Amino acid sequence: MGRADSSRASLHGPRVGYSVGVTTSLLFHHAQGQTKGFLVFADELREAGHTVHAPDLYDGKTFEDLDEGVAYAKQVGFGEIMRRGSAAAEELPDELVFAGFSLGVMPAQSLAQTRPGAKGAIFYSAAMPASEFGGSWPKGVPLQIHMMDADPWAEEDRPAAETLVEEAEDAELFLYPGSGHLFADSSLGDYDAQAAALLMERTLAFLQRVG
Repeated sequence: MGRADSSRASLHGPRVGYSVGVTTSLLFHHAQGQTKGFLVFADELREAGHTVHAPDLYDGKTFEDLDEGVAYAKQVGFGEIMRRGSAAAEELPDELVFAGFSLGVMPAQSLAQTRPGAKGAIFYSAAMPASEFGGSWPKGVPLQIHMMDADPWAEEDRPAAETLVEEAEDAELFLYPGSGHLFADSSLGDYDAQAAALLMERTLAFLQRVG
């Protein structure tokens, strides 16, 4: 059984110069596309020694407004978004960490639950019931979830996140004070530097542990 942690964001950023267990991750972007802040986040993981694949599910499109991005995702179709995510994983090794921001949690969670060999999963600002992907959370797959405690976009997802953490053998839910949705994307208005630093620190610790 996992645990929930309602934490105050600290000033501690990711540690530099320590050895990590190297992982290969598949990281999916949020509804605003591959924003500059999303790409910076992926690069930070790479700078820590990890291999990160960050496919573009939007064919190069980005959106300054979250509502516009969600509208585009609906136009493309969530099923197609999921298909593109699955296609991105086809040529990669089985032992992946699947991660996603908001919209990107859909393909990340689907792959973590249905593709054998997953080393772990990290969900940022969203979560879905395990039943959406055919059953319970897979045994032996560590999980980490990050949300802000007053994020209106994540409000309906929080019960699913709490249930996943209760049911999974190795899972953590981290709640940060605030209402920003994409608070770890440094190029967006929701960005919270303190919370993002703590989220990155916890992400790197998770990758070190499962690597």
